[in-house]
Amino acid sequence: MRIPLSLSLAAAVAASVIPVGSVAAAPSTVRWGPCPADVTLPGLECSTVDVPLDYRHPDGRKIKIAISRLASKKPAQRRGVLLTNPGGPGVAGLDFPAILAATGLPQSVRDTYDVIGFDPRGVGHSTPVTCDVTPEQQARGNFPKQANTGGDVAREATYAKTLARQCATSKTAWMLPHTTTANAARDMDRIRAALGEPTISYDGASYGTYLGAVYTTLFPERSDRFVLDSNLGPDGYDVTAMRLFARGLQDRFPDFAKFAAAHPEYGLGATPGQVTAKYFDLALRLDGKPVQGLDGTLFRGATFGLLYSDASFSTLAEIWQALDTDKPLPAEPPGTPAPDLDNSVSSRLYTLCADSRWPRSIGAYRRAVAFDGVRYPMLGGMTANIGPCAFWPTDPVEPPVRIGDRGPSNILMVQNLRDPGTPLAGARKLREALGGRARMVTADQGGHGVYPFGKNTCANNAVTTFLTTGQRPAHDLACAAEPN
Repeated sequence: MRIPLSLSLAAAVAASVIPVGSVAAAPSTVRWGPCPADVTLPGLECSTVDVPLDYRHPDGRKIKIAISRLASKKPAQRRGVLLTNPGGPGVAGLDFPAILAATGLPQSVRDTYDVIGFDPRGVGHSTPVTCDVTPEQQARGNFPKQANTGGDVAREATYAKTLARQCATSKTAWMLPHTTTANAARDMDRIRAALGEPTISYDGASYGTYLGAVYTTLFPERSDRFVLDSNLGPDGYDVTAMRLFARGLQDRFPDFAKFAAAHPEYGLGATPGQVTAKYFDLALRLDGKPVQGLDGTLFRGATFGLLYSDASFSTLAEIWQALDTDKPLPAEPPGTPAPDLDNSVSSRLYTLCADSRWPRSIGAYRRAVAFDGVRYPMLGGMTANIGPCAFWPTDPVEPPVRIGDRGPSNILMVQNLRDPGTPLAGARKLREALGGRARMVTADQGGHGVYPFGKNTCANNAVTTFLTTGQRPAHDLACAAEPN
């Protein structure tokens, strides 16, 4: 079977202080039509918008941004548009409005907005990028290999340098300096203008929280109601955020350990402590001798990815059981094609490596691995290890956007307490940076993503109320655990 290793999956006291009519609307220039053949969910219309490759030269070379719409069926009730982003970077978003609708986005929200999706620059049906990532490279997942020694870091550096060189010599290398979060936010504003809207509302998850925070920093007067769900820190996916995944795993793992201990049929331990010990035992054994093609790195990455949702706990337990007893891994449905992840991996690297400066010294990563391997032993030897950004061929063309508290008070952050992908520690830093602009709703539950996928009605209702009425909690709100 293929084991998910991607990170992904994809936040005013009363109404927004920017009234919808405060900026004059313009006629839409978008012509909606059928979506690409691989965007199959019902109800969507699609189009493209031309944007500058380099916003320092707005009349220069153009690239295309693919957009989609799930239109409100109640024009008289429609407030405007709700742009959405499912996370990433490197994740397509054309089908995200329909995914939200299919997984519980309330009808009241769908009536209030045309829900807009888009593939960010470099991704999917927008002008795509490539690093010519081979199937073998794709199978490694998004994390570096586990490093236990300085020699492990040096060996990973050789691989990282090779992948960076592939990006630098690819046919889309001309996009390397310009595939940034700041430019994706500028693209969002071009989408807004093409739709003829004076402002946009927004629902962004995971990496989409950083994208949304950058947009509302660059264009505060054009931001209506902004929901940031499962939050990165104010610096986005920099080297610090990458290392924070290790903390996220350790925040979340006790939920799975409790589940596995309560299900003796998996044979993983009778107590959470025994399940935790089984993790370290399996990881060490697989480091020494892979089983069915899975080494310790893939085991750790699979465990991390399957902690994103409680619904995956049984699958994760079955994988552990199979690896522990050398029995067949859970099978995929017959005929499931292997996806080509070249564009996803490549566009993720383009954005991560262009957004901020990464340490160039191998010694810096050796020290980080030594520190995180002790502090966060479940994953720290991977997420602190060296990656292609250390050898990136271009420097950032502009400094990162500084997220701060200047602008309208129109942001609602929602956050699970035990989120492996975007840990609470990062969300708290973003909350502090936004100051009076934001309120934060925390839900006492685990997993990645709150709205509308999560089961905490307190948190979900807070988001729906904000999107449909503009009302936010007067203060930050802590939602208690609810029955699963």
